Amino acid sequence: MMKFLRLLPVAALALAAVPAQAQQLPGAHPAFLHALTDLRTARWFLYRQPGNWKVYEGEDTAISEIEGAIGDIKKAAIDDGKDINDHPNVDVKEHGSRLLKAIETLDAAARDVNQEEDNPASRDLKHRALEHIRVAHDAAVRAHDAWLKEKR
Repeated sequence: MMKFLRLLPVAALALAAVPAQAQQLPGAHPAFLHALTDLRTARWFLYRQPGNWKVYEGEDTAISEIEGAIGDIKKAAIDDGKDINDHPNVDVKEHGSRLLKAIETLDAAARDVNQEEDNPASRDLKHRALEHIRVAHDAAVRAHDAWLKEKR
């Protein structure tokens, strides 16, 4: 019994170290959470404002593609053991029109998602999300170009 009592503090320390160590290791691809925040922000920037149907078309396409990217990234983040309810700060500076902010935010999301992926189960989701982000980016650029033409 005395041996057990002497080993109890050592065992307690060993067990206490395990959760702390697990918290320090972020797992594969911690940038997924930043990408989710950036995509949600881009979606917010793209919601309709009074304007032209040509601008609306690009915004609608971009929002739809952002929704697809968010879905894929959420699945990949869950596969990586991330808390998808964690919302890191946005990676974008405040400047320019809402469409330019959306484009910049989509670029930041693409950089976050395009980091090296060690989890084979997440690679396909990563590539699908990148394609959604690329199409959303192109649609946002078209919306911005239409907005500029309307302004002239």
